[in-house]
Amino acid sequence: MDNPLTPRSNDKGLAAAAKANAPIENQEAGSFFKQLLGFWVTFVTQFKKPNTVQYPEGKVPTEERFHGRHQLNRYDDGLEKCIGCELCAWACPADAILVEGANNTEEERFSPGERYGKVYQINYLRCIFCGLCIEACPTRALTMTNEYELADSSRSKLIFEKEDLLAPLRAGMLQPPHPMQDGKTHTDYYLGNIKGGSNA
Repeated sequence: MDNPLTPRSNDKGLAAAAKANAPIENQEAGSFFKQLLGFWVTFVTQFKKPNTVQYPEGKVPTEERFHGRHQLNRYDDGLEKCIGCELCAWACPADAILVEGANNTEEERFSPGERYGKVYQINYLRCIFCGLCIEACPTRALTMTNEYELADSSRSKLIFEKEDLLAPLRAGMLQPPHPMQDGKTHTDYYLGNIKGGSNA
């Protein structure tokens, strides 16, 4: 009985495959025309304008969806969108995010939900700017800006705290903690029904 692993002498398909995988023994140089074509590409490239950006004197604007520094967003009345759920930290493949949630109270309310992000850190020595944390966030609290100049002389300065990441207060916003708008619930906030500043 024939060994199934040994090619038969009359099997042309296996013989052709073996010949195709044989080592190359012909080490002769290519034709003169092929060599000349290669030199021509090099010669023409010498006269092309170099694609050099004179950074930092001249800065080219980033693309619209560029993944830069993170930002923690606020609602229109100033309350924070982060609810301290830690889903961004779980989604991070580089383990660059640390979130510690805490409970809101009626006296101290930082977000419309039951909880808020008391501690929020992003370690930019680890972050790979993949954006998976943005996709994991259920309240759109975390987004990425176009800021890319993050280099610093100290490693500790590249661990951004919550104060570094929070979006600035705009006109009509109040610095948390403060209560939700009158007659509104956390569902109104999540659905985007909060317009204008707080009436607190």
